Amino acid sequence: MRFRRPRNDSVAGELNRPRNEVFFRMAARAYWQGQIRLALVSIPVEIYSATKSGAAVSFKQIHEPSGQPIHYEKVVTGIGPVDTDEIMKGYEVSKGEFVLLEQDEIDAVKLESKKTLELTQFVDASEIDVIYYEKPYFVVPADDLAEEAFIVLREALKRTKKVGLGQLALRGREYVVSLKPCGRGMVLETLRYADEVNKAQSYFREIPEGKPDEDLLDLAEALIEKKTGAFDPQEFHDRYVDALKELVERKRKAKGGKIIEEKDDGGGRSASNVVDLMAALKKSMEKPGAAPAKAAPAKKPAAKKAAADDAPAPAKKPAAKKRA
Repeated sequence: MRFRRPRNDSVAGELNRPRNEVFFRMAARAYWQGQIRLALVSIPVEIYSATKSGAAVSFKQIHEPSGQPIHYEKVVTGIGPVDTDEIMKGYEVSKGEFVLLEQDEIDAVKLESKKTLELTQFVDASEIDVIYYEKPYFVVPADDLAEEAFIVLREALKRTKKVGLGQLALRGREYVVSLKPCGRGMVLETLRYADEVNKAQSYFREIPEGKPDEDLLDLAEALIEKKTGAFDPQEFHDRYVDALKELVERKRKAKGGKIIEEKDDGGGRSASNVVDLMAALKKSMEKPGAAPAKAAPAKKPAAKKAAADDAPAPAKKPAAKKRA
């Protein structure tokens, strides 16, 4: 599916496009419009959010006696509720001292990255730790004239297996972003700054560095191999949301009667749950209904063979003397 903005003189061509494609593009609203700049080349593009909130269940606070929703008011201590047009944004420079800013003053801050994403560096995708990635966006050419340069950049990134980096201003702040190919288009992902990411070392330092037992490792590898398959996101769904929806429906049918599920404490951690790791792995491999388990690879005989090769060769028996 393509997200192209038709030129003014292409109304007839627009009418000939597939109906669902035209409708989706009309319904979707670009999150950002601007240009990608690579040296002296500028490519007009639009970006669209690549994710959505999904089927999350949300609740409102309700005043039980009246059944009415709870509302919130903006209040000032000693004054009470205030009008929204009396509210300004303030930056606290010291305790209790604020610098007040008008919204148009904030909007007037000039950042070149508001309308231009300049690709200043290219790196291997593996160099960016997954913890830095934040939110993905689809990137598409803004019009027909931008398509050629867009495709050239996309294919160049594919061939070199690189990710483009730059900075872009979105909704009131500037982000480091990455740009990579994705099918016929490209994906832009906002990245966290270094000071937004906690150092893993402070959390992992207490984990011992010792190597695991080879037999346990072989069993764990066999279990992983047994459960390996192609990724299909449709196979996963939010079971908590499903349970909440079911609870709401049951509550509605019960006319407000209280419904409490019995808690299953079987998954909690306790001393009684400590089991022999080898036994647990073996039992996992024998679980019914799963694919046939591969036998855990035996200890590699290479070491024994090597040891045998290193041992001195046995002395040959002297040949029997021929009888005269």
